[in-house]
Amino acid sequence: MDNTITEIRHYVHAHGMPFKGKILMVASSPAISEQTGWPIGFWAAELTHPLHVFQEAGYEVEIASTEGGKIVMDAYSDPTDPSGYSAHDVISLGYLQLVWFTEVLKHTKKLNEVNAEEYDAIFLVGGQGPMYTFRGNTDLEQLFVSFYASGKPSAAVCHSTTLLLEARKRDGSLLVDGKTWTGFANAEEEFADQAVGQKIQPYWIETEVRKLPNTTFKVAAPFSAYAIQDGNLITGQQQNSGAAAARMVVQQLAK
Repeated sequence: MDNTITEIRHYVHAHGMPFKGKILMVASSPAISEQTGWPIGFWAAELTHPLHVFQEAGYEVEIASTEGGKIVMDAYSDPTDPSGYSAHDVISLGYLQLVWFTEVLKHTKKLNEVNAEEYDAIFLVGGQGPMYTFRGNTDLEQLFVSFYASGKPSAAVCHSTTLLLEARKRDGSLLVDGKTWTGFANAEEEFADQAVGQKIQPYWIETEVRKLPNTTFKVAAPFSAYAIQDGNLITGQQQNSGAAAARMVVQQLAK
């Protein structure tokens, strides 16, 4: 029996680029939607497009998930899905051809295996899964707040911003208290519900944010690339905003 430990080289940065540091991306572990009965997880473009930005800038990326182990993409985000919904997503399609990438998706770190001090930034990947696996997840809230409190770029896109509805700083105040941020918009939820003919999400992030005092939630035109930077908190509206949010992370790290 071969006892050799084989290391999966997580994400090598772009060829020839000097190594600049490590970024932690956190995705949802697989779940089942209580609304639709669908198997759900992360949205492919919200992982691959930021990953591409980070790699091109010279950063190595590791992926953690809420439960560790294998993660799966939402079917509609898979560029090879018969629906054709994301057939245009050539970046995700390209990554899916790489053996090391598909292997990494099978072996993500568990949250409690993460040492925040090893990373320069955190990036939360959206999708349908976070609505169930991120909200109320105190371990993830504490991890994200630890990055934020230390001044590191702390980013979330699309439905992963649900974490910010409850994440609190050490003084007990909401992390988004006094902040301007974005996330999946009600208009986008309406579009998605009409497209599939039923209510998809158990709640809408924008509706929940409007109940919070002393925070400003902004959205742009539905499905446009839109990201907001407020201090070291960086948020993106939806799947088309991941690269924009990632570029803000890289720009902050460059300073």
